[in-house]
Amino acid sequence: METWEGPPAMSLVPTNSKAPQVKMSAQESCLSLIKYFLFVFNLFFFVLGSLIFCFGIWILVDKTSFVSFVGLSFVALQIWSKVLAVSGILTMGLALLGCVGALKELRCLLGLYFGMLLLLFATQITLGILISTQRVRLERRVREVALEAIQNYRTDPEETAAEESWDYVQFQLRCCGWYSPQDWFPVLILRSNESEVHHVPCSCYNSSANNDSTIFDKMPQLSRFGPRARPRHSMDLCVVPADDHIYSEGCAQGLQKWLHNNLISIVGICLGIGLLELGFMTLSIFLCRNLDHVYDRLSRYH
Repeated sequence: METWEGPPAMSLVPTNSKAPQVKMSAQESCLSLIKYFLFVFNLFFFVLGSLIFCFGIWILVDKTSFVSFVGLSFVALQIWSKVLAVSGILTMGLALLGCVGALKELRCLLGLYFGMLLLLFATQITLGILISTQRVRLERRVREVALEAIQNYRTDPEETAAEESWDYVQFQLRCCGWYSPQDWFPVLILRSNESEVHHVPCSCYNSSANNDSTIFDKMPQLSRFGPRARPRHSMDLCVVPADDHIYSEGCAQGLQKWLHNNLISIVGICLGIGLLELGFMTLSIFLCRNLDHVYDRLSRYH
């Protein structure tokens, strides 16, 4: 005989059915914050890349205005303008991937953005290791290039980029020659047929030693000199006597001093760029891996 056991027992303890939704909503808010963070920072780098690209194109197209702006005319403008333009394009392309991938939540673009950042970071690490381990060979190669540029100074009128860059280095580092000004004495084009006085390029001229103002009108050419300086011009070639007010220190020592004085800044910039790349890689891969999981879980509770 069946007996009636009454209505089924009901639990009086309330169940928190909204807890999963609240947890998923918090995760969605966190991912949205990361998404807009990546978008804003990559938008900043996109604008920065655009400015670098426009600056490089400006140098390439309007050299006269740029030369009058900086006051120097013997810089290898064509080479540096192309370097700036290419750097700007690469920065714009990488930032565009991050912007679109983060804003549209496209996993393929975020993965490509992560891969390019990883490749860039690995390249920087490899270059740092090579520079540290091959420092002696690198110094030897730089010395060979510098001495070769001195020996071949102005031998080819159509190929003057290396000579112009070397003149710029001497002017900026306030040095002359690689080891000393005597490195210029065997150069045939700088020798004078009139006397036995040795000559050096005008970029070796120390105008501050004689309280003289230096104006570069050509590539390179001093328009005013001290009372003892007698420049000898041949087309764009400008030389001064080696016994005049010239820099006595070689560029090897000047380069070592510059690296020693700016070592902390260089290391700080490299570390900052590396940490920034690591941060962007972490955020991009985190966003790429968790977007679909959060949306799949949210769809279960709707």
